[in-house]
Amino acid sequence: MFRDVGLPEIADDDPPSLDDLAGAAAVLVAVDDRDVAVGYARIEVVDGHAHLEQLSVVPDHGGQGVGTALLDAVAAWARERGDAEITLTTFRNVAFNAPLYAKRGYDEVADLDRAPGLVALMVAEAAHGLDPTQRVAMRRRL
Repeated sequence: MFRDVGLPEIADDDPPSLDDLAGAAAVLVAVDDRDVAVGYARIEVVDGHAHLEQLSVVPDHGGQGVGTALLDAVAAWARERGDAEITLTTFRNVAFNAPLYAKRGYDEVADLDRAPGLVALMVAEAAHGLDPTQRVAMRRRL
């Protein structure tokens, strides 16, 4: 999918290792009727609340509600922790990124000066080669 929108470096990025996932605050996995993983959400805690670090759905399962179900599960996890919001960083103009999250109740974070952890994440993304003008921090209030 990322290759189709001119981001082959993202498409070619290696999937996270088990060690990477083990270090997350939580990893939620969606499975199909054969119990095969078809998507996952990796959650961290940033600035004291849930941060969706990664949401990934197997392309053949896109458009089937897997991503929405994972977003709902992330919100449930965050509510159980007592979080008032969930944050994420994503591509501003990729249809299956920021516009999709906006349809799911996420808004652009306007007050980044109050979110030093988000700022640090975005600086790290830029250091890894992601164009900061194409990135956006978003928040969903719970």
